[in-house]
Amino acid sequence: MAKSEDLVRNLVSLPHEYEWLDIKGNWFSKDEIGEYISAISNGAALCGREYGYVVWGVDDASHEIIGTAVNFDKDIDHEPYKHYLARNLKPSVAFEVEEVQVDGKRIVLLSVPAAKSVPTKFSSQAFIRIGSSKEKLSKFPEWEIRLLNVLSNGIPTIVNAAAPDYAQELTFEKLFMYYGAKGIELRKDTFKKSLKLLTVDGRYNIMALLLSDKNDIPIRVSVFSGRSKADTLFSVKEYGNSCILYAMDKILEYGDAINIIQADERGRISERKDIPLFDYEAFHEAILNAFIHNKWLGLNAPMISVFTDRIEIISHGGLALEQDVDGFFNGISIPVNEVLASIFLQLRLSERSGRGVPKIVGAYGRESIRIERNFIVVTIPFNRINVTPFELNEGKDAENRTVNRTVNRTVNRTVKLSKNQMNILEKMSENSNVTLAELSKLLGLGRTTITDNVSKLQKMGILKRVGSDKTGYWEVVNHDEV
Repeated sequence: MAKSEDLVRNLVSLPHEYEWLDIKGNWFSKDEIGEYISAISNGAALCGREYGYVVWGVDDASHEIIGTAVNFDKDIDHEPYKHYLARNLKPSVAFEVEEVQVDGKRIVLLSVPAAKSVPTKFSSQAFIRIGSSKEKLSKFPEWEIRLLNVLSNGIPTIVNAAAPDYAQELTFEKLFMYYGAKGIELRKDTFKKSLKLLTVDGRYNIMALLLSDKNDIPIRVSVFSGRSKADTLFSVKEYGNSCILYAMDKILEYGDAINIIQADERGRISERKDIPLFDYEAFHEAILNAFIHNKWLGLNAPMISVFTDRIEIISHGGLALEQDVDGFFNGISIPVNEVLASIFLQLRLSERSGRGVPKIVGAYGRESIRIERNFIVVTIPFNRINVTPFELNEGKDAENRTVNRTVNRTVNRTVKLSKNQMNILEKMSENSNVTLAELSKLLGLGRTTITDNVSKLQKMGILKRVGSDKTGYWEVVNHDEV
């Protein structure tokens, strides 16, 4: 198979268009193609890619190969069209146009180098792609600032991006303890350099913030009473605001705790089978991948949600810059955060065998992983077997009640909350800085009702106030620990 055909197939397999990728059918416009070259070139630079692409001959909705009659070799106004484009692009862009046969259909592939040093312009105007639309860069000053910063300093990473000014007084006692528990010596005089915790100007970077004793990155496990986030929130377990290595370990322990073993009596003759609620190895790999490949630059942590029929694990940022979809599913992994991946490898938390995604796919199929533009969702479904024929005949409501009993036994063993109390916890989990007055308005309850219920939740140990009344915040504690 030709190299260009491989490239086209990889591009078409991506679930969306991107700032560096556009897909067309037969569309052709003399000047707009030049504008698209500018936008794709600048978009590729913003995304840290060496090239961007426009592919003709593919349906932009279904990504079906349909073929195209677009021709770049014709003359426009008595001038070769490619010459016309090159003449109007500043600085000079060495774009390439190839005709590729894919499934017997003619495809046109336009490869555009990323902008270097300054934005690429067409007819003296710079363009950018925002989502799937092409826009003048001048209309979006925040994007222009981002592009100029990338062109001057390179693509930001958790290593070259400094932690916020308020997070420059960090300590790492927990990190030393974690390394010690793994039998690895971490030297106080060299660990900042060896783990790449400093920017070139000597400031703590985002990596340092992630591994420090204390940070402001919440990492939560939210448990819902039904199958969607519109259902009542049972509890929120807070694992963040500390070294992410410990946070990840606690989430893995939590997963092991709720993975109840079910006695399978179906068709039993002699020996009973014990069936876990879900495949723990797949869950383990999904959590590891979420932490290693999460885009931590925005200080957004992975999100874990437990529903009555599944666990959902969301990591921010999508695929790594040079990662293609087929390679991802085949276990040819390109880390989003290379240095963080190396630390996980050093601590023997992960390996370079590339078995993580294949393990998940082997357990639950390729459909268990959904790749979006800015995030990846892994779904770990529950394998429930203790449902009686009577319950099945009752339909969906009976099934939900059965699932709710499972969740109740696992996550809410000893404490029963009122509807008002659960609503208060839900609002506090969404906004840990919410005030009692704001809660009163949001829930339509009197201030006295809010105050009384908050006080009860604090006495039960489900709710904590961290810091002062004015500058502190609420912390919701998972009530299976009460």
